Parts: sequence; C-alpha cells; structure tokens
Amino acid sequence: MRAIRVHAFGGPEVLRLEEVADPRPGPGQVVVRLHAAGVNPVETYVRSGGYARLPALPYIPGSDGAGEVLAVGEGVTARRVGERVYLHGAPSYCELALADAEAVWSLPEHLDWDQGAAVGIPYATAYLAVHPIGGARPGDWVLVHGASGAVGVAAVQIALAHGCRVVGTAGTPAGRELVLSQGAAAAFGHADGPEALGATGGRGFDLIVEMLADANLGTDLPLLADGGCVAVVGSRGTVSINPRDLMARHASVRGVMGAGAEERRRVHAALGAGLRNRTLVPVVGRRFALPDAALAHRAVMAPGALGKVVVRIP
Repeated sequence: MRAIRVHAFGGPEVLRLEEVADPRPGPGQVVVRLHAAGVNPVETYVRSGGYARLPALPYIPGSDGAGEVLAVGEGVTARRVGERVYLHGAPSYCELALADAEAVWSLPEHLDWDQGAAVGIPYATAYLAVHPIGGARPGDWVLVHGASGAVGVAAVQIALAHGCRVVGTAGTPAGRELVLSQGAAAAFGHADGPEALGATGGRGFDLIVEMLADANLGTDLPLLADGGCVAVVGSRGTVSINPRDLMARHASVRGVMGAGAEERRRVHAALGAGLRNRTLVPVVGRRFALPDAALAHRAVMAPGALGKVVVRIP
C-alpha cells in the first residue's frame, strides 16, 4: 500500500510518500481501506518533534480516517467486512489502516468519506470541552473562541444540540458566516470581547471553549459569568492573566486532553447518536491528495480556518 512516513522529525517536507507492506489484522484488530484521512494540528507538533509524546521512527502520521472494513482479526465481533466506518486513534495517512476494533465506529450512510474523516479528534475534543470538562447545561451561554475551525464547528454543534445559547468568534468574515450558518446566535472577531459579552446582555458566559489560550485567556476571564469555566483546547505558548478575574467570578480554567478508553467509548456513543440524528454534521474545508500531505500540514496551521482539512485517499 501507499503511505506517508516520517523518518526524521522536522518541517512538512519530512512527510514522504512510500510503498509499504499491507497490514494484516491480529486478534482484536481490523484493517480499514481508507478513502480520507483527517489532518489535525497535533500531527504537525508530532512531526516537528515538539510534542511531549513522540512515536518511534519511522512512523505513519494521523489519527482520524474513514473508509470500509477490509478484514477483521480473531475475536472481533462488533465490526464486519464491508462496513462503512470512521476511526479515531490509528495511523491514517495511508491506504490501509490497522486499528484496534475499539478505535473504529460505524459511519452513517448520509455522511461522505471526507465528513467521516472529520469526526475523530475534532468532535471528541469538542465533546469533552463542552460536557465532562466544561460542564455545559441547557440554557447556558457558551462562547466558542475559534469557532470556524474543525474543533470550533464541532463545539458549536454539540453545545447547540444540548440546548445552549452559543456565540462564536472567527478571524475572517467568511469564518463568521460559517459560524452563523451552524446556528450560533452571533459571531464576532477574536478581539471583539465587549461585543460578545453584549450578546449575553452583560451576564457573561458560563463556558468559553478556547482554541488559542496563549492569545486569548487573559481577555477571556472578564467575559465569564459567576461560576463560569474556560475549557482550554489549544495553546501555543505562555500567557499572563489577572487571578482576580477568576476570584471575582468564582471561575475556573480547565485543560482538555484526550480521553481514556472507557471515556472514549462513551464519547463516541454520544457522537454516534448525534451523527445519526443529523444534529452533528462535520464541515470540510480544504481537501488534498495523499501525495500533498505536506501542503495539508501547512494549511491546517494557517489562519482563517473554515472547517476540517482532509487528505483524500483513492
């Protein structure tokens, strides 16, 4: 099969298209013939060598993808050959993905392969931020900072499905239009905190889902309602805050990181229900061919995100 492999950590140019042996499933595993792979910012951090946990070299990047089950290993009963699936938690920049059966979930017929590849990390992260970590309740005001990107769109949809009132920010007019098209009550620029606060009638936000804490956390805190929470999904550096902004509001800042096996099972059970009833509909922005994975890595880190970046696999 063809796969992207990394032999040395570095810039996007280290992503090399190669021929490698087709995988075979062992006990508890499946092989998925992929039609699309999701591209996530975390994969650029790993590729550059700047992530806390690095794989052994060489490795195939990726975590998310969508396709059809090609083969199942011994003991696998939940998946069947030919089933449409999405995966979250297995190398996916390749034509054939080898995954644990627990990392593979059914993909509803009304979603295409690109949308299936957009589920894994974005929707699981957004679900964690809105629910178990952010603790959003029906009727709460939720601000999604960076709402036009893959995780942001997912957070908007998940919060709305839970009965929350949602405001989003985006860096471009097109991004703000996308946020509004998802059902948000209002959309503002990243620096328009006072205007966003005004959308709540001055009450403040019960939850802020933050994609770039190093840029925004200091200005997020004054936007919180009493008892509010900032769920930090992403940060690229340090930030200075005034602790009194937390103290005055009995507020909290909580980090969002990947779930354990049991929590992941629960998260994807919830996501599966939302995908089936169409309250969760992944939005795909830019698409690249597998040989152009380096371009996809550059695109996923560029400003002005509009949905998910995917790599198509013929």
